[in-house]
Amino acid sequence: MIDGRGALRRAVTGPSVTYGVIGVCALVFVLGPASGLSASYGTEDALVVAQSVYFQRWGVIPADLLSGSPRALLTPLSALFVHGNWLHLLGNMLFLFVFGAMAEERMGHLRFGVFYVVCGYLALAGYALAHADSEQTLVGASGAISGVLGAFLYLFPRARVTSLFPFLFFLPLRFPAWIVLVFWFVLQWLAARGAGSGPGVAYLAHLIGFALGFLYAWARYRGIRVKAPAAATEGEGQP
Repeated sequence: MIDGRGALRRAVTGPSVTYGVIGVCALVFVLGPASGLSASYGTEDALVVAQSVYFQRWGVIPADLLSGSPRALLTPLSALFVHGNWLHLLGNMLFLFVFGAMAEERMGHLRFGVFYVVCGYLALAGYALAHADSEQTLVGASGAISGVLGAFLYLFPRARVTSLFPFLFFLPLRFPAWIVLVFWFVLQWLAARGAGSGPGVAYLAHLIGFALGFLYAWARYRGIRVKAPAAATEGEGQP
């Protein structure tokens, strides 16, 4: 009877943390200057200035973070809910929607929420340590979502996902999750090796988040048999 009530409660609430994070990120983006939807930020040059100030205020600047100021130490938390453009937001939220729900169901709402925030914070902090002199602003949930992908790889390696590959004319193909996620990890690793110190995607934060997520799932759930669901779907955008 207790197990039945617990299953019913999970079915009713669903992956509330995953959906909540998606909702908050979407709301923050729409209300902020990056979306271009709010007339209060102005247009053209004024909008560009507003976006720059906005990202510097809420994003992570490695040089500032390592200075140890209290405000800077909070920016890895705020940066998790800020995105640079529509493609950045939609790509991240797609991955979180696909992989986050199953990971949250396995971990539980509270544990998943803490896991998500900690992975994201440490991924951005790790990137900052590796680029201590950089003044490039980092925003986005990529590090946290990469942690979710790493945990998913350990928890559900045999779950089948549908992926769209641009170089195959977006033909939808189904693969075990471990193939898709290992392929994604290799792409991030290769991109990180070729990345310079200038503006761009923080691939190193992706790698750190992914490794942290996988190691956490291994340490917490090793020896515990996890039953994978029948199917999942995945888009082609990268976090």
